[in-house]
Amino acid sequence: MAQMNVSLPEGLKAWAESRVAEGRYSSTSDYVRDLMRRDQEYAERLRALQAAIDEGFASGVSEQSVDEVFADLYRKIDHAKTQAA
Repeated sequence: MAQMNVSLPEGLKAWAESRVAEGRYSSTSDYVRDLMRRDQEYAERLRALQAAIDEGFASGVSEQSVDEVFADLYRKIDHAKTQAA
């Protein structure tokens, strides 16, 4: 495993140490790794969301009414529920 040294203000160092003292993490390194993994997952979800938004904008304006769009959505949800059961 690669190593990295990070300088922190005293307040952040104390915060990280308090999280370890709570017993959820075995070390400050474990805590920092968890934060970085969560940040990485968040960034990936954000990229996927932005791609979906871009795809939506690129698809143009729907000719369906809002009511028709929602009715179609509810039909798809009901269909998925019956398939899962």
